[in-house]
Amino acid sequence: MPKQPDNTIALLREYESRNITFIDPAGDWPIVWTKAKGVYVRDTNGKRYLDLTSAFGVANTGHANPRVVKAGQKQMATLCHAMGDVHPHPLKGQLARELSRITFERWLRTRGKTIFCNSGFEAVEAALKTAFLATGRKGIIAFESGYHGLGYGALNATHRGMFRNPFREQIGNFGQWVPFPTIPGELRKTKSAIRSAFQSQSIGAILAEPIQGRGGIRVSHPDFFPWLRRECDRYGSLLILDEIYTGFGRTGKWFASEHNRVVPDLVCVGKALTGGFPLSACIGRNDLMDKAWPASDGEAIHTSTFLGHPVGCAMALANIAELKNQKLVNQTVRTGKHLEKLLRAIAVPNGFRIFHRGFGLMQGLALEYLDGAPATRECIDIMKRMLRRGFILLPEGDYGNVIGIIPPLTITLPQLKTAVRALALEIESLKP
Repeated sequence: MPKQPDNTIALLREYESRNITFIDPAGDWPIVWTKAKGVYVRDTNGKRYLDLTSAFGVANTGHANPRVVKAGQKQMATLCHAMGDVHPHPLKGQLARELSRITFERWLRTRGKTIFCNSGFEAVEAALKTAFLATGRKGIIAFESGYHGLGYGALNATHRGMFRNPFREQIGNFGQWVPFPTIPGELRKTKSAIRSAFQSQSIGAILAEPIQGRGGIRVSHPDFFPWLRRECDRYGSLLILDEIYTGFGRTGKWFASEHNRVVPDLVCVGKALTGGFPLSACIGRNDLMDKAWPASDGEAIHTSTFLGHPVGCAMALANIAELKNQKLVNQTVRTGKHLEKLLRAIAVPNGFRIFHRGFGLMQGLALEYLDGAPATRECIDIMKRMLRRGFILLPEGDYGNVIGIIPPLTITLPQLKTAVRALALEIESLKP
């Protein structure tokens, strides 16, 4: 029987909100995924692609990691759903303990306490609620180019106007933005803005990504986060770090904040927590969490139906074990150094400038014209041509001019070399 043509794109055109999936009129974007294993993805035509995105940074231990999948399947066959904040299941407690061990017990030798959530933005909103309850101050400071999700609470911290502007009249507007400092001049400006805000306003927390992911894989000035920790302590505000993209070995540390030896008061995790199941968490120091949140009297004031879902917990525990057993965090340090060397060796075409960014397997190339304008069109064209070559990439940055290289941590050096060689050919062929 002949293979029937795939009608997924047609179905999405008819039945999905048109704001969700971008469908290029030329027909070369998107592809429809049918299978993913390790670092490879297959589409409905059977074509194989090397995934350099980890599916938004989720597949740190590889797509469909067999031990993670087995854990999820076993749990699904045993207990597919429990009762959130009412009748718990064993794995919820085990995962809360494991998250404590890899965060605050490593950092401060004190316990961490967890609020489980479903999506990354929910973990951010749980952290914002915690900060308000603990300090009584509603204001927060976030950073230009920062991304913390699209819920109405998180939109007070997500900077990009395209996400906030349509809903501006309904947003609480308790957040403000300052520059994310990457160079000394920006650092001075940011310090001044933060001190001014602390002295004139009621600031309960500062929310930041250790490395801005969707903002363009932007790495802060090395002095910034240690200074920020001291300022939060000075003014009695909380430091919330959004490690949703950067956590679980992505940058060559368990968490990116460890590059600067900075310990947050609250940390948000998601994406690579489970390797593919919707589960996130806000983790805080136990004394802070106990101060902020009252003991339950039978009705939790922050909860959800699927809180601490048993399948997600099973996969998360297996995923964390896989990171440890395969020594993927240390492996990422080595692989990341090779990747940086390969990316820096790409020749810069006439009429353009290229800037390297990132650590570990969260690296990128910012593409600009000589006058500093973002080369967005060229960047998008490169993504499309790489897709035709069999490589999946995504643009990062406010202007979509940063080529992100964020593959599964299981990628091999030969696979990386093949990908960067193809990318170099596309970049070096650019014409202004």
